Amino acid sequence: MEKELRIKKLREGLFLLDEAGEATGYLLVGEEKACLIDTMNGYNDLAKATASLTDKPVVVVNTHGHPDHIFGNIYFDKAFLHPADLKLADMFLNDPEFQAIIKKEGLTIPPFEAIQEGDVIDLGGKTLKVYDLPGHTPGGIVLLCPEEKVLFTGDAINHHLWLQLEGCLPMAECRKNLERLRFLMDEAEYILHGHAGDFDDISLIGYLIEGMKEIEAGDNSKDTPYTYFDGHAHATYHPFYADRSKRFSSKDSGIVYNA
Repeated sequence: MEKELRIKKLREGLFLLDEAGEATGYLLVGEEKACLIDTMNGYNDLAKATASLTDKPVVVVNTHGHPDHIFGNIYFDKAFLHPADLKLADMFLNDPEFQAIIKKEGLTIPPFEAIQEGDVIDLGGKTLKVYDLPGHTPGGIVLLCPEEKVLFTGDAINHHLWLQLEGCLPMAECRKNLERLRFLMDEAEYILHGHAGDFDDISLIGYLIEGMKEIEAGDNSKDTPYTYFDGHAHATYHPFYADRSKRFSSKDSGIVYNA
């Protein structure tokens, strides 16, 4: 079950946890508490890993209900998730294969508690402000740490945005939801998303919005078939081009969608 867990210190009290290159989570440490943002695939004992980084009690928050962001919840007593993603999360958590694995390991799935826009997590000297961002999933959230000027976005905002899956919102609705939070570009300097190796510049929000507008307008001359999971092309990849003078963790910038 265990795979390589790489831990990278980004700043004092801020760590990136990379699980086998498949997903990333983040540990933000305040004066009184710490927050683990996303628990990845559960390959590793994250309670033990976080305990090696801080002796503060750890609050667990899932940015959305996909398995590569929630399976590691099994190492904790509870986790926070937006209610709109409960059905999605339950579908994956009740998968017979996953159930067999955790039963063999003597582990259980902890209960979810609700989190949504307007909530604030006070860690002592550092806070996380919650904003709803449905799109990639119905209950996606992002978390702003104003003290660090960092926005934690899960899969709701990243370089390789998937909007082709069942449960993703229509393109126009995704764009409007993202435009509603455009003000966060003035509140944060960097983005840390669920599949990153480092900081991304906050301007990524603007590039994503423009990419969505291009798709809506039918500007698809550079689009290509997108292949994933079973090796067959089931979607379309629309590249968008970020300003390379900004700090970005990936050169691969595109939106995957159903044409």
